[in-house]
Amino acid sequence: MTRPTPVGLGVDMVDIARFRTVLGRRPSMYHRLFTEAEQGYAASLADPVPSLAARFAAKEAVMKALGVGLGRFAFRDVEVRRLPGGAPELALSGDAGALAAERLVGSWLVSLTHTATMAAAVVLALS
Repeated sequence: MTRPTPVGLGVDMVDIARFRTVLGRRPSMYHRLFTEAEQGYAASLADPVPSLAARFAAKEAVMKALGVGLGRFAFRDVEVRRLPGGAPELALSGDAGALAAERLVGSWLVSLTHTATMAAAVVLALS
């Protein structure tokens, strides 16, 4: 059995207060950045911004793991889902999915965290 090997690694951090301000000033960002499923999950939280900031960090970390910058694919092409136990997982579609397939990414590992002030994500792309 062949073990997956790392293809790319991405890390990103988001200042929660700044992210809250951006979402407040530009409500359209909410729909541009997050899928309907992510929006539904956020709606179930008393304060959705820390979790949304962590998901945004994951989307940027995916770009870094794939070696591309902003604009290569839509943020909504990367969805952060929750497994039954609560662990996050990534689902890519559209241009992000095509780029991952081109780079021979077969699976992902993702870790999210946040404090009262910062959110962070680490993403590992595996062959």
